[in-house]
Amino acid sequence: MDLSLIKRNTIEIIEESELVNLKSPTAYCGYEPSGPVHLGHMASIEKIKDMENAGVKVKILLADVHAWLNRKGSIKDIDVWASYWEDVFRRLGVKSEFVRGSSYQFSDGYIKDVFNIANEITINRAVRSMQQVARDVDNARVSQIIYPIMQAVDIKHLGVDIALGGMEQRKIHMLAREYLPMIGWKKPVCVHHELIVSLKGPGSKMSSSDPSTIIPVHASPDEIKTKISTAYCPKGEVKDNPIMQIAKLVIFPELGELVVKRDKKYGGNLEFSDYASLEQAFLNGLHPLDLKKSVADALIDILSSCREIDLPF
Repeated sequence: MDLSLIKRNTIEIIEESELVNLKSPTAYCGYEPSGPVHLGHMASIEKIKDMENAGVKVKILLADVHAWLNRKGSIKDIDVWASYWEDVFRRLGVKSEFVRGSSYQFSDGYIKDVFNIANEITINRAVRSMQQVARDVDNARVSQIIYPIMQAVDIKHLGVDIALGGMEQRKIHMLAREYLPMIGWKKPVCVHHELIVSLKGPGSKMSSSDPSTIIPVHASPDEIKTKISTAYCPKGEVKDNPIMQIAKLVIFPELGELVVKRDKKYGGNLEFSDYASLEQAFLNGLHPLDLKKSVADALIDILSSCREIDLPF
C-alpha cells in the first residue's frame, strides 16, 4: 500500500495510525447520480485513481436511493443518470467496482441497522450531519435526516475499511465512527481530500444549479476556454483560487506536468513538473492570463474522452 499516494492532496486522515495497520484495505466513495458530472467531481475522481494505484480496492457507490431521498429526482430518472455516471468514470480511467445503493438498501438487514442507529441519534445530531450535503437544508424533509444514518450504514454493508470524501462529509463520517461499532462494524478510516472551489471564487461552491460555477466534463474546448478565462484568479493569490486548485488537484495528478506557453518576449515557455514550483512561480509574478491559457489547454486534453458522450436528458 503506497501511503504517499493515499495522502496526496488530502486534508486529513482519521486516523493515519489505523490506516497503516490495514491489510488489503477496501475504500468507498459515494455520489448522488442526479445530473452531469462536472469539474467539481474531478478532485474525488483523481483521489479514487490514487487509491487504486496505491493498492486499495475501491467501491464507488452510485447512491440512487440517497439522491431520491435528497429530492434530486425520481428513482427512474436517477437510474438513468447512474448509468451515465458509470460511463463517464470509465472514460476518465476509473477501474473500480460500481455499486447501486438500491441493490442492497431495501434489505431487511440494512433497514434494521438504520433503525438501530436512528434509535440512538438525536434529531439535532442528524440535522447537523446532513447540513452540508442536503438540498434546501432550511426546509429539510425527514428523508434527508435519514440520509446520514444510511450513509454510515453503507460502510458496513459495502464491507469497507475506508470512507473517502471531501470535508463536507466529515460530520457524517464522524457519526459513522461513533455508531458503527453498535451494529457490529469497526470504525472506518476517513480520508478527506481537498476540493475545487467555485469558478466564481470564495463564497460559493461548484453546483450544477449555477452553471457559471462549473465546467461539465463534456464541455467543448471553446466552453472550457471561456469558463477558465472568466474564472476568479487574482494575481499572486493562491488561497481559494480555482485555477490553481484545478492545476493542483486535477492536472498534476493526471498529466504530471503543466506547460505554460508564452511568447519569447515575455520569457518563453515554462515547464512545471510539480504543483509547488507552479505555486512559487505564480507568487513571483506568473501572469494569470498565461496560467489560465495553460490550464484550459490541459483540461481540454484531460476531458477529451467525455466530449462526445450523450447526456441522458
